[in-house]
Amino acid sequence: MNTDSSNPVSRAENRDSKQAAIFAPFTDECAKPGPRLGSHLSVAGGLENAFHEAVRLGCDCVQLFVKNQRQWRAKPLTPEQVERFRMAAEQTAIRPAVAHGSYLLNLASPCEAARRQSVEALTDEFDRCAALGIPYLVVHPGASLNADLPIALANVARSLNELYDERGGATTMVLLETTAGQGSSVGHRFEHLWEILEGVIQRERVGVCLDTCHLFAAGYDFRTPESYRDMIAQLDRAIGLALVKCIHLNDSKRELGSRIDRHEHIGKGKIGKEGFRHFVNDPRFRDVPMILETPKGKDGRGTDLDKVNLKRSRALIY
Repeated sequence: MNTDSSNPVSRAENRDSKQAAIFAPFTDECAKPGPRLGSHLSVAGGLENAFHEAVRLGCDCVQLFVKNQRQWRAKPLTPEQVERFRMAAEQTAIRPAVAHGSYLLNLASPCEAARRQSVEALTDEFDRCAALGIPYLVVHPGASLNADLPIALANVARSLNELYDERGGATTMVLLETTAGQGSSVGHRFEHLWEILEGVIQRERVGVCLDTCHLFAAGYDFRTPESYRDMIAQLDRAIGLALVKCIHLNDSKRELGSRIDRHEHIGKGKIGKEGFRHFVNDPRFRDVPMILETPKGKDGRGTDLDKVNLKRSRALIY
């Protein structure tokens, strides 16, 4: 696979035309300044409840699991479940809905049986997203375990090729999430994601999800205007900004380059509020949904912490 990133212009032009043909930006109902902000919410009691909770909290968009993320198998969705979900989506201004894949998946696994099990589980989640009308499915690339990095990255690409070979007509897009680099996980360098993309035949059907905590833990600093510009330039050279379809907003409990994934409330961790100010005010990400994955609960005044983090994030918008 070619990891040369010396010609980002032609690479970006190529991708932009293909991406535009599949997904239009979610701007039609965004009356608030800045990007659409939301949170990962529970689906207890029914998938559609994520929308109702999002309205209660004041979200613009939402992220959810489409099945139990700790189990390989789940009962098929019933027509009634699909109808309730689609009706809730239509009746609210909460959009887009983004799905997050199971934490059990390891598309990079050197064990063929384990990798195939992951592909089958991913295909099931992909089918659920297609049935529900969810445009994006966020997936961690996986862990190399005892394999060399090039083999692990090639396994992720092969897994995505198998998925799209089986589900050629669906329009749901898989988004590879940047990782913190904890353990043997891959995807903590922008070049890792590009090398995976280079091996995907239907490359226009795969995008990227940035996670701010993961970026910081992986060693990407964006706390100052200068360091943010440098990181974004690296991202653009390696991948191209057009591929960024979702951003997870999480502060970090651990220091820069720790390679440890520990989320913290916005502005209360090692990143600090200025790092998030750069993201929410970047016009290049104006149409990219930004999703909180910060700790749940209530503050000392009994206010839901999702509301607190949404308020802090919106307060950073110029």
